[in-house]
Amino acid sequence: MEPSNPVDAIIDHLVRLVRIPSPTGHTEEAIRFLRGKLSPYEGRISLSQAAKGGLLVTLKGEDHQIHRFLTAHVDTLGAMVKEIKPNGRLQLTNIGGFTWNSVEGNYCTVQTRSRGKVTGTILATHTSVHVYEDARKQERKQENMEVRLDAKVHNAEEVRELGIEVGDFVSFDPRIEVTESGFIKGRHMDDKASAAILLELIIQVVEQRLRLPHTTHVYFSTYEEVGFGANSNIPDRVREYLAVDMGAIGEGQATDEFCVSICAKDSSGPYHYGLRKKLTELAEREGIYHRVDIYPHYGSDASAAVRAGYDLIHGLIGPGVDASHAFERTHRDALENTYRLLYRYIQTTSL
Repeated sequence: MEPSNPVDAIIDHLVRLVRIPSPTGHTEEAIRFLRGKLSPYEGRISLSQAAKGGLLVTLKGEDHQIHRFLTAHVDTLGAMVKEIKPNGRLQLTNIGGFTWNSVEGNYCTVQTRSRGKVTGTILATHTSVHVYEDARKQERKQENMEVRLDAKVHNAEEVRELGIEVGDFVSFDPRIEVTESGFIKGRHMDDKASAAILLELIIQVVEQRLRLPHTTHVYFSTYEEVGFGANSNIPDRVREYLAVDMGAIGEGQATDEFCVSICAKDSSGPYHYGLRKKLTELAEREGIYHRVDIYPHYGSDASAAVRAGYDLIHGLIGPGVDASHAFERTHRDALENTYRLLYRYIQTTSL
């Protein structure tokens, strides 16, 4: 049977993960965290790390011929230093798809190659209404945004003395908070909420000694935000591929912050109807609050795999997340409903 309350553990995993900076291309610490959580179970699970940095976890099932593959990504939005400006401020280039106004005012951290970290704040170049006539109207785009470093610097030379160079990674302060009403808010719910769910799912499978009908792989990918997270790490016998990512919320969407969202179609086209039908019927049978939805400006690791030519049954589910790629928020109910659906799904036979 299901554990009485896995959600508290999931939230703990989520908070810890979100506090670890991991913009796409610089995810080593997040993967170390996951490996540290799972290494006590080695022997009952197998762990292997991909050249790209992702972590593959394998749970043996009764059928070794047809395998399942579940994935969530630990890479997040972020930036790199594009230019050290003559006035000692930094211009950025984005990693992942976000709007510049969504990061304005956000605290950030520059990870230097050899001299540690330097904090700062992302601002528009014309921020002060007391100085700039166009402060309210200035377009928020790359050329008009900069990092004000928390250091006594006045020129590019002084910035370089801190060890900062072009190409250094910049992470955004997640500002994570868990409210008494059950909301979890901050940055990077996409997709660390789902990574936390899959982490706890693996732990519960092992601790409860669940018998899985199929050998099941769980892959924590590291390049999803730039479009190719798990494509090169799909084991040969995988037939069903389920991406576990966020459910998008907004006008015209069915998803809310309390459901598990089951995606019927995104920008890549429809997901496999048979798998979607199976997931929906499982949710209905188990009384799991869910919504079927369409995400118009979205792509997942599963859709990227199909585009790359893999012959797979592919699907996409995840907890509802508000204000995606900005200041995001989800609720413990969405985490629980997603976990419950996955818990039941992995104990069913393949299509």
